[in-house]
Amino acid sequence: MLKTTLIGHACLLIQSRETTILTDPVWFDYLWEEINVLCPSIILEKDKVPPLDVLNLSHRHQDHFDVRTLAYLVQNKRIITPNTIILAPKDNLLLDILNELEFKNIQVVADFEKIQVKDVTIIPTPSRNQVSTAEDSFPEHGLLVNDGEVTIWNQVDSMVNPDIIQRIGELYGQIDFFHSRFVPLLEGNLSYNKPLTLPVDEYCTFLNVVKALGPKMVVPGSAAFKYRDELAFMNQVSFPITQDQFLRDLALFCPEVPCAPFFSGDVAHISKEEIHIDKQASDFVRVKEDDSHQITFKPHAYVPVIKTQTTDQAQYKREMEVVENFLENCLLERILNSELLGGWQHWQIVYQLEVFGQEGPQAWTVDFGRPGKPQLHKGEIGKINLYEGISSSELCALVEGTTSWDYVTLCGNYRTFNNIYRITNGGLELPPEDKSNYALEPLMDLFPWDADMDRRKFMRDVHRWKGKPA
Repeated sequence: MLKTTLIGHACLLIQSRETTILTDPVWFDYLWEEINVLCPSIILEKDKVPPLDVLNLSHRHQDHFDVRTLAYLVQNKRIITPNTIILAPKDNLLLDILNELEFKNIQVVADFEKIQVKDVTIIPTPSRNQVSTAEDSFPEHGLLVNDGEVTIWNQVDSMVNPDIIQRIGELYGQIDFFHSRFVPLLEGNLSYNKPLTLPVDEYCTFLNVVKALGPKMVVPGSAAFKYRDELAFMNQVSFPITQDQFLRDLALFCPEVPCAPFFSGDVAHISKEEIHIDKQASDFVRVKEDDSHQITFKPHAYVPVIKTQTTDQAQYKREMEVVENFLENCLLERILNSELLGGWQHWQIVYQLEVFGQEGPQAWTVDFGRPGKPQLHKGEIGKINLYEGISSSELCALVEGTTSWDYVTLCGNYRTFNNIYRITNGGLELPPEDKSNYALEPLMDLFPWDADMDRRKFMRDVHRWKGKPA
């Protein structure tokens, strides 16, 4: 028999008769660059969490790989014992962070590798995230757990195809209990001026996975968070599907598969004879408040203008000095040295950067379509092909290297769009659909979202939380 307890979001405690496994722990608010909180909110009595045989980390996304929680756990010798095995994907940055936090017994895992721990077999399942449109640079895994009698599969964030599902079936036949992806997140769509509608093709893949897998029971998994109160407007444009909606759709799409909601503190008991879920039955975690109504999808709802997050006047004065120095002394020179300059000029792009401070916005424009060397113009010129709007607080942090695009693009204080075309004598030319070689936003080019930025982001959290009391 296996038992799974949902702690929060993607964090599960999986227990067999002899083995205890914890997955993707995120135990503190705030999470993911301090943008999000758990939803529903929970009460977690950490001193009642049992000692672990296995800590499984699926991938490096910060709602699964939370440095603050990991820094707490590595100090907790009762939960993380000398014998606890840390399972992690082959991701050098993730492994460096674990080593920096001084975890021991780290075991790098591979797709479909069988790992025997006491009475259970653990198998990481592959994801196609590195070859999908997401084109992630890092691996991620789902998780199969089998105790010789029953099998559960936690899909986590993994993107799967029929071959992966077939292989799972070849290994264990019908899965007994399935934690399924259910919500296609739209977190960056507002910032990138992308559609604020349900991505039907992606959502259909979630339904099709359940249909193809045919488990004995399925519950929604890995999406239980919202934006913090200061960014609450983002909730209405980011989560196009709720648990209830997914379960209603699933009941019609594959009525042969029983399904049920699954919230923090719920405990699923999976045996050969039966599967049942005890609501709020955990002795260490429970729902504090069911505030999930706050993430109801309403993309027409009010979206405030970009604004600086700095309220202290002395700090704001320094912030604006950094921003103005960058705009007046660095921006144009770095643009002129960009490898993308030729593309911007070919497509006659008029670029506008609008910076939002306490006194409102100030626009700066570069007209790449005019003959001669491009110039930086303070103000608007009546045309925009490529736009970036950003708060002075976020631009200052980018200049100083104290933030990442992960935060900037998800916090609601950066927005971009493009309308790119080229006028010739009697003609209007549209670019090919792949605009990556010339429509890359100048700030994205000047402050590249690369491995170094990712490393700095995680290391800031390591230095902040390592060795600190909870």
